[in-house]
Amino acid sequence: MTTFSIDISINELMRTSGVTFGTSGARGLVHDMTDAVCYAYTKGFLQYLSQVENNFFQKKLVGIAGDLRPSTPRIMAACAEAVQDMGLIPINCGYIPTPAVVAWGLARGVPTLMVTGSHIPDDRNGIKFNDSTGEILKDDEAGIRTQYVALPSKKFDANQLLINKNSAFLQDIYTEAEIAYQNRYIEFFPKNCLSGLRIGLYQHSSVSRDILYNILIALGATVTPLCRSDHFIPVDTEAIRAADKILAIEWAKTDKFDCVVSTDGDGDRPLIADENGEWLRGDIVGILTARYLGIKTIVTPVSSNTALELSSWFPKIKRTRIGSPYVIVNMAKEVIAGLTPVAGYEANGGFLLASSVIYKGRTLTALPTRDAVIVILSVLLLARKSNCSISYLLKNLPQRFTASGRLQNFPIAISNKYILDLSTNSTLRHAAFSNEINKINTLDGLRITFANGEILHLRPSGNAPELRVYAEADSPQQAEIMVETGLNYFRTIPV
Repeated sequence: MTTFSIDISINELMRTSGVTFGTSGARGLVHDMTDAVCYAYTKGFLQYLSQVENNFFQKKLVGIAGDLRPSTPRIMAACAEAVQDMGLIPINCGYIPTPAVVAWGLARGVPTLMVTGSHIPDDRNGIKFNDSTGEILKDDEAGIRTQYVALPSKKFDANQLLINKNSAFLQDIYTEAEIAYQNRYIEFFPKNCLSGLRIGLYQHSSVSRDILYNILIALGATVTPLCRSDHFIPVDTEAIRAADKILAIEWAKTDKFDCVVSTDGDGDRPLIADENGEWLRGDIVGILTARYLGIKTIVTPVSSNTALELSSWFPKIKRTRIGSPYVIVNMAKEVIAGLTPVAGYEANGGFLLASSVIYKGRTLTALPTRDAVIVILSVLLLARKSNCSISYLLKNLPQRFTASGRLQNFPIAISNKYILDLSTNSTLRHAAFSNEINKINTLDGLRITFANGEILHLRPSGNAPELRVYAEADSPQQAEIMVETGLNYFRTIPV
């Protein structure tokens, strides 16, 4: 357990607490995310903003929201305490999706925090930090790490928990962010545009489950809630659980839905199953969403399906490292370049809108953070516009198939070491993977393109101690086989 002095360096806190920066914020085991640690991270974030943003303290408000993990309310209260001690006003935006609280902050020009561990199990949690323009980026992370923050010696007990809980903050929930996020879509899309569609809504423990229900109903769909859970379920849109694959197929057979939809825990990544109960890949729904919205410039990580280029639907495509901060930085550059609308997406399905979209006099404003609702609605409406099923939409795409897998509890340091060995040693690569290798790409991990056009991509997760394996091939079966090939190579390594 970390021993705190009166002043603590965020950089040192990262080293000693077990809570480190991942994508857009801090993440760690719940027992490591003590009130003192969460307070310090929040204070470091706000101190950094006060140094780089003009008139920062005139804004006053800081929005805080969270997902449905048991540890989330405690962490929200600790963050609120830090906000108050900075002379600012914490606003409890409630238990709403990450894009909802980010959109609220963008509209008001104020920073926000989202307490969530996204898709990972609930023995972990995290805090996503957003400034007045959206997610913090890698340069911001570096600036936060340099901060020294004061920890009042009488505020925390021996277990680093707040002595006096801010119960009033947790009780006073402002619904403005939730309502505005729902209206964002209800007011943009045509009235009754989903009329006649039968949609299964897999609710599990997603924080977006009620908001998504309200939006779908308001747009005319017939919606059946499915498997609502009082316990947190770690649904990962990049590594869909076998149980969820079986559920979707059973629902398709028995209920005859046009589709089944869901999101991950914090509502920024979508899940969409077609009328047959087959879950769609995130990088495929990204292409379809961009097609429906009329996007001109696409920014997406190097791991996304190459059907994007093969479709010839988009005038400009930019590939980046994996992670929303890299997508966001490059989207901003493309907005300046002027070929708009500009959007980005990730292989996990999150869609980021960098510039506004205008349709029949209505405007969908930019929301440059991962969002699930825009994907779900766009795919449904593209199928309706094309007068076809969702499965038929996929048949109109170039037939490239992706798959992914992961090794959990696999230390990042070990991943990095063995991936570096494979990257720099051609003999080792050829021994590990018998197919003839055409080229390698080390932009993010190791991406191997074989002479037969198949692709294998290896990298450590940026959010958790996991090894990620991505594959692309001309059939879904071969893509899955390649994922297993990559995983099997690392399964033999002692950890």
